[in-house]
Amino acid sequence: MNYTYLLIDLGLLLIPVLLFSIKQLNFTNDSKFIILAVLINVFTFSVPTEFLTQFKVVVFNPPYLTGMTLWELPIEELLLLLVLPLSGLAVYLFLNIRFPDNNLEKYSLALSHIIMGICIAMLYFGHRKFYPLFTFSILLAFMLYIEYVNKIRFMYRFYRAFIISLVPFYLVYGILTTLPAVQYNQLETLNFNLGHIPFESHFYFMAMLLLSVYLFELFKSRSQR
Repeated sequence: MNYTYLLIDLGLLLIPVLLFSIKQLNFTNDSKFIILAVLINVFTFSVPTEFLTQFKVVVFNPPYLTGMTLWELPIEELLLLLVLPLSGLAVYLFLNIRFPDNNLEKYSLALSHIIMGICIAMLYFGHRKFYPLFTFSILLAFMLYIEYVNKIRFMYRFYRAFIISLVPFYLVYGILTTLPAVQYNQLETLNFNLGHIPFESHFYFMAMLLLSVYLFELFKSRSQR
């Protein structure tokens, strides 16, 4: 058994542990919303990740894995689907406490339109490839719902949390793809990488964090009624 991927997951877990230890974040009061949001996120994204694995779009290298699986996915990958958005959600809540001003929310829709435009363009150019098809379809669907159906406004705060969360994202995926513990089939991607990280992976992470933040805000707003 090799614990490389597992140790990377546990190292990433230090971020939410440290941030949630800050009293102002009120983790005790919000823990049920945080845990439920992240668990739903894991279940939701385990489905497309399972398909991507079955279609050999994503390949996990056994020498870096413990060999334990669930739903035919390495347990380390499922743990990453939990820890990565949990870290982003912790960053989101920390920034909300540290910088409560939300005046820039009025500009968030314009940025969302740009992101949705990117999704549409990537689907046009990459709809025959599984990774861009899955990634940009999911993100586009989420953004359309959140911007045009959902009434809770949080997108500016989401975008700033996403930008900061790219730091641990690059660190983790940089290590995983350089080892390589994880490899991507270039025939099923846009074949445009930043370092060793596929362009699509940034937006796959964006979709994961967006769902987690939305669910957290939804559960919390309903509890306050």
